[in-house]
Amino acid sequence: MVSARESGMLKIRKSELVGTMARENRGLKADFDGLVSTLRAYVKQETLGPIRGLGRYLGFGLAGTVCFAIAEVFLLLGVVRVLQTTTTAFRNNLSFIPYLAGVAASAAFISLAVLALKHDGKRHAND
Repeated sequence: MVSARESGMLKIRKSELVGTMARENRGLKADFDGLVSTLRAYVKQETLGPIRGLGRYLGFGLAGTVCFAIAEVFLLLGVVRVLQTTTTAFRNNLSFIPYLAGVAASAAFISLAVLALKHDGKRHAND
């Protein structure tokens, strides 16, 4: 009977050393380097991109908040000023009523904004 080595079915490979790594293992190092570079690119894509998007989102949110606050102050001042100058009923001991009306107008404005936010969230939850 002929052995596998003698028949040529089993080949013995000799490896030449390159540095400290065998030639057939150079592919493993290249694969590892490719894996590291792929992971690095993936981490950049999945973290830096969303962080930039979050920054843009927060920037627009901050700008909207500032505009909303300025509008709220003008609403409050406008209501108080209109009630103080156009009517004579709120003089002397009733002078606090225009300020209460301004606070009520501000509360209504804020409640409408909160309702709009809640409605907006419900609309997108169904998509």
